[in-house]
Amino acid sequence: MIITTTPSIDGKKIIEYKGLVFGEVVSGANFIRDFFASITDVIGGRSGAYESKLNSSRKEALKELEIEAKKVGANAVVGVSFEYQSMGGDKGMFIVVATGTAVVVS
Repeated sequence: MIITTTPSIDGKKIIEYKGLVFGEVVSGANFIRDFFASITDVIGGRSGAYESKLNSSRKEALKELEIEAKKVGANAVVGVSFEYQSMGGDKGMFIVVATGTAVVVS
């Protein structure tokens, strides 16, 4: 399945719009709290562990987006965007949401 941030796909024609689809992933407890607690350890550098967690969450959100698009009969998703948000207060949950328009292309 083609998944893109662009509103169209080069060489393809959108023949049907199926509607909005979402892929949502909530990442583990204490992720945000641990992140802020360790900020002093990563000032001026990068935290590979947290980048890896964000990367895997984003990939999972894209997989969920693809599953939802297939459910409505789409073979592509255009206009994809991501939103990242913390939730759960001191529980430190982190959510990644991928949103796009499911379409049929030929």
